[in-house]
Amino acid sequence: MLIKRIISSAILICIASMAIFIDWFCGLLVTVFIIIGLYEFFTMLEKNKGISIYKYFGIAMGAIIPLSILFNFELTRNWELLFIVLALLFLILMQFRRRENAGVIVGISTTIFGILYVSWFLSFLIKIRYLENGAGLLTSILVITKLGDIGAYLVGIRFGKLPLIPRISPKKSIEGAIGGLAFSVLGAFASRPFLSTFAFGGITIGQPYLSCWHLMFIGIFLGILGQLGDLSESLMKRDCQVKDSGDIFPGIGGVLDSIDSLLFTAPTFYFLSIILK
Repeated sequence: MLIKRIISSAILICIASMAIFIDWFCGLLVTVFIIIGLYEFFTMLEKNKGISIYKYFGIAMGAIIPLSILFNFELTRNWELLFIVLALLFLILMQFRRRENAGVIVGISTTIFGILYVSWFLSFLIKIRYLENGAGLLTSILVITKLGDIGAYLVGIRFGKLPLIPRISPKKSIEGAIGGLAFSVLGAFASRPFLSTFAFGGITIGQPYLSCWHLMFIGIFLGILGQLGDLSESLMKRDCQVKDSGDIFPGIGGVLDSIDSLLFTAPTFYFLSIILK
């Protein structure tokens, strides 16, 4: 299992490296991940919870969000939210054609939630890539978040004894969570050269006078969010009684399993880079 995880991780690192250096490839890659991730999410709930979901409509609507960012198409400022509202209206209109009303609220809510949770959240990676020094910022969020994943996994396997939240994820431990935070902090310090245009508290990261406390705060903050993203997906999988969302990446699972920790860190990092710039 460890060898499979290492091979899959190496492939993902190579693909992510291309996305960092080629902006249009980043948009295309995120779009593909969103489409597959939505398919896994909707299929998981459809098969295991018996929810009547507008799966292919949700996937199509979810794909439009990253594509609109990729092609710089905006009807209004932050038009993704307007688009999600329109998607909700279309879902209600589609429901009028159905003969039965059972499960209407659950089906519509689940479809909208999938679009928000997978498509909108992950699409912030494209927005980060298109910012000033976008390649450096994208590198930073990937390094901080994924190093946290690696640290939690390695420390948890070696030293994990105290369960974190066993009813959600029996294999996750408190020691692993602490190790993940430590690795995220290390990732923040390692990302210092890539954060030259990211201002925090009036101080520009990457300058010689930067306090270590700023980097430590970013590492801990994003590390916590990354672990919350992981636990959130684990909660959903536990509800569906499945181990992985898919099997596209041996040793890791599905696309949703590989991006879960980024779903909360990506939008947070984007807004921090905008607000504190």
